[in-house]
Amino acid sequence: MSEENKNGNNTDNGEQQSKGLLNVIEKIGNKLPEPFFIFIYLAGIVMILSMIFHWFGATVEHPGTGEMLEIKSLLSFEGLEFILSSMISNFTGFAPLGLVLVMMFGIGLADKVGLLETAIKSSILKAPKSLITYAVVFVGILGNIASDAAFVLIPPLAAMVFYTIGRHPLAGLAAGFAGAGSGFTANILVTGTDALLSGITTEAAKSIDESFIVTPVDNYFFMAASVFIMTIVGGLITDKLVEPRLGEYKGNVEKEVNEVTALELRGLRNAVIAALIYIAVVLLLIFLPGSSLTNEDGGLIPSPLLSNIVPIILLLFITVGSAYGITTKKIKSQNDVVTYMAESIKGMAGYIVLIFAAAQFIAYFNWSNLGTWIAVNSADALISINLTGLPIVIAFSVLMTLLNLIIFSGSAQWALMAPIFVPMFMLLDYNPAFIQAAYRIADSSTSVITPLNPYILLVLAVMRNYQKNTGLGTLISMMLPYALSFFGIWVVMLIIFALLGIPFGPGVGVNM
Repeated sequence: MSEENKNGNNTDNGEQQSKGLLNVIEKIGNKLPEPFFIFIYLAGIVMILSMIFHWFGATVEHPGTGEMLEIKSLLSFEGLEFILSSMISNFTGFAPLGLVLVMMFGIGLADKVGLLETAIKSSILKAPKSLITYAVVFVGILGNIASDAAFVLIPPLAAMVFYTIGRHPLAGLAAGFAGAGSGFTANILVTGTDALLSGITTEAAKSIDESFIVTPVDNYFFMAASVFIMTIVGGLITDKLVEPRLGEYKGNVEKEVNEVTALELRGLRNAVIAALIYIAVVLLLIFLPGSSLTNEDGGLIPSPLLSNIVPIILLLFITVGSAYGITTKKIKSQNDVVTYMAESIKGMAGYIVLIFAAAQFIAYFNWSNLGTWIAVNSADALISINLTGLPIVIAFSVLMTLLNLIIFSGSAQWALMAPIFVPMFMLLDYNPAFIQAAYRIADSSTSVITPLNPYILLVLAVMRNYQKNTGLGTLISMMLPYALSFFGIWVVMLIIFALLGIPFGPGVGVNM
């Protein structure tokens, strides 16, 4: 047998084994209870663990404040009072719930009047099909400029794009979710994430050097390069692994793709004009002297503009959706706007129910201090290994991927970990900005496979709109190749930058 045939067979065997493993993960995952009950069971487990840890007097020192925290039992009078008194506020105060519902007002309006479909048919359908996957991943990665709103906006639109061009909608959803989730930390722009994480890193570094500052651009070169590399990686995974495994789409969604009419084109034109006017007004408000949208120095990072980007995007969607709907006669009175918004929220009923259970579990986990205990003790275990050089940095990244499965918020996890690891690595002569980059790639990669990501429930709800018999196992098996590949490629990039002395940002190397 020739080497070519041997290599071909090896490749085929490898692909079959990979698909077989993902099929096993999907089958096991889909045998799990509904996500609502998964969170209920997890909440019960947290209750029992909190009681056991409390009995043994478990405590943990908060790395940021130095406060000694005890594990509080949920199965106590104090715990019972917390469970009952916080049940409603846990739900109504759960930040992702409000973000998703508010965004759906605008997105739903634009969808119901037909704007999104017309925009897709007028632009993406005319683009080379070979580039659409990469465009979806690229847009998903850049979407983090809108912070968590990217999770709400990108995956459903990506599914619609793929469906419209005759491809499997779940493959499009996966590509969009991978870009928005696993690629969350990368961007060719400096975003609020850069400012938030660099501020936490700076505070942690001051325990060693009061004058040390990590700026929002200290990871810029690394993250900007990541956008293009991860776009290629995400596109290849979608086209070569995820979509072939999904097979031909035979769902029950029947939607005839008609040519764009002259009236729809006029509506699209007016929507674009409305968007340009809206953006011009926002820019005017930004650059006016003493603008309330900028910070005290007149800058945008951080600023009220970025902090309030979700309402700004909501108003943009309402503006363009209304302009399109009025032009195409889909909106004949102001009551129609309310009707379309209400219809869009009806489809979110399942998500709202899921979030109720998820919010309780996360609240119990945080109140009991179990999350902090696990994070700090995991960090201590890594420190005790006594590794040196790049291996300890890689081990640190691996630990962060595991912790991300139980602490979804990137800023919350870094606020816990930075006071422990930044000073430790500084004493080993590592630049805090380099360690921050090692953290960011880990935190971002696995966000698409952790059930504690509240937006994974939204993605699951969108999946079921196209394919009813999908479960959490389907979603995790579909996203696992992205999570592992993004993290693996990022680790390789980290090593290459370190060994070749490529700066991670302006003047930022591996060592201080």
